[in-house]
Amino acid sequence: MHTHDLAPWRHEHRFGEANEHAERSTRLVMWITAVTMVVEIGAGWWFNSMALLADGWHMSSHAVAIGLSAFAYAAARRYANDPRFAFGTWKIEVLGGFASALFLLGVAALMVVGSLERLWSPAPIHYREAMAVGVLGLVVNLVCARLLGTAHGHGHDHDHEHGHGHAHSHDASHAHGEDLNLKSAYMHVLADAATSVLAIVALAGGWLYGWAWLDPAMGIVGAVLVAVWAKGLLVQTGRVLLDREMDHPVVDEIRDGIERGLAASETRVADLHVWRVGRGAYACAVTVVTHSPTLSADEVRACFSMHEEIRHSTVEIQRCMPDDEHLRHVVGSQHP
Repeated sequence: MHTHDLAPWRHEHRFGEANEHAERSTRLVMWITAVTMVVEIGAGWWFNSMALLADGWHMSSHAVAIGLSAFAYAAARRYANDPRFAFGTWKIEVLGGFASALFLLGVAALMVVGSLERLWSPAPIHYREAMAVGVLGLVVNLVCARLLGTAHGHGHDHDHEHGHGHAHSHDASHAHGEDLNLKSAYMHVLADAATSVLAIVALAGGWLYGWAWLDPAMGIVGAVLVAVWAKGLLVQTGRVLLDREMDHPVVDEIRDGIERGLAASETRVADLHVWRVGRGAYACAVTVVTHSPTLSADEVRACFSMHEEIRHSTVEIQRCMPDDEHLRHVVGSQHP
């Protein structure tokens, strides 16, 4: 058999469409954040304002992290057809989200260090100027949050339209179809917006009531909030990167579907692996043991064919014949 004769069985390893709207929005937010960062650092140097300089350098960490998210989208798109990636390039986006979450933890740590320094060694605060910086940062972050929030909603609508049409597992799959790279960029913007709000509240308290301690105290509160968000994102992205998906409802549904559907032939699932290869796409490798001498891989797949999120399946059949102590292995592989 020639290689070209196998063409009908070959397929692309692109499990899902690229989130182009999210990529454009993330890239735009990156440039907005970078320009704001340069303006604040330049103004801080020109006016000799530590408040402006601090906020500018703080924003630089977010610019780098959001830029990392934009780069992850571009890399995943560029190498989408590279055969060296066995299950596509979607996890490049997830890796970008994981790295971005680490940046968030670094930002939280720097916020705690800076706040503790201010508590131990209070410095004069130029409230009017600092309030202006806080308001500017809040406005920029609200604009960026709006851009990324729109892309986030667009991505969910897209997943919903292309999801499988079976109600018993749609909700679970839909929840797991989140764009974690976009979420990481969104978290950075929200973190910056939250710290701006806390800073404005703290500065108002110091300006009106002389509570200078409120500014560093709010910095610590903001750092804790950012760290909690970062931890949640690390858990989500880490779960995907480590293929920890065996607690997903679809796993039990596949096992039950096979054993119930093939109960007459006393077929049992001996081994089952399910892992994510896209935002709403999964791959599956299953080994069944049966007494049926004619059971085929296609019959096994038919038992979980209602799960359209299973985009790549490999079935191994081990026949345990009543009159033969040995197992005969028949391996079937199909890529719908």
